[in-house]
Amino acid sequence: MKFLRRILLVVVILVIVAYAGVVAYMYVNQRALQYDAQGEITALADTALAGAEDIVVPSGDGAVHGWYQAPQAGKPVIVYYKGNSGSFTKEHERYEQFVADGYGFVAFDYRGFPASPGVISQQGILDDATTMFDWAAAKGFPLVIWGRSLGSGPSTYVASVRDAEALLLETPFLSAVTVAWERYPFLPVGLVMQDQFPVNEWIADVSEPVLVAHGTGDVTIDVSNGERLYQLVPNKDELWIEPGAGHSDLWARGIWRHAEPFFERAIAD
Repeated sequence: MKFLRRILLVVVILVIVAYAGVVAYMYVNQRALQYDAQGEITALADTALAGAEDIVVPSGDGAVHGWYQAPQAGKPVIVYYKGNSGSFTKEHERYEQFVADGYGFVAFDYRGFPASPGVISQQGILDDATTMFDWAAAKGFPLVIWGRSLGSGPSTYVASVRDAEALLLETPFLSAVTVAWERYPFLPVGLVMQDQFPVNEWIADVSEPVLVAHGTGDVTIDVSNGERLYQLVPNKDELWIEPGAGHSDLWARGIWRHAEPFFERAIAD
């Protein structure tokens, strides 16, 4: 009996040690696990954006690199906050469509992503997001905000502390820690996660009209995040849930057909 108790005690100790090791590994490597900041940079000259310009804007202890193009008369500038993967430059097809329909845009990499050297952190992303909004605001055009995936964090934060005409959230999370908990329910993510992006808290201070877009086939950020977040929106415009759409499918599934009239409604109000 004593022998069995000793074995049980050893097993329990090993389980505790292994669990502590997993938690420690997650804590130390959390940003490498949270962000996918690798990828090629597409040159502006290799796109159809003949009227856009490369920009470098000082931010924090570094600089943010991006692209900017002014809008046609009566149209706003779309301040675009990218997702978690690679460089903003890979989404040039979106910017080309914006420009074709008369919109201006500014898009960029947060510090630590391919086009903007630096160290990634929540505070750095929020600082860069606010800096770029202020830079665009100084141009004097109406601004609308578009946040995709990870970008739903900084875009909502900026909308809560700055004045824009509208906020579009594409495949947003309720918070980054919510997504982490959904993936690792056996870990104390709320205690160890540094970059939690509490969109569910920031959204309460967003006065702009909000459109939320998500797909039921999203396995990266579950559609329930978008649905629950929309319920917290003070100024609701539209909740578009696309059946079967995955995390990166909404552009091909026609999000621009929802976004453009949404922006038009916001500018007209």
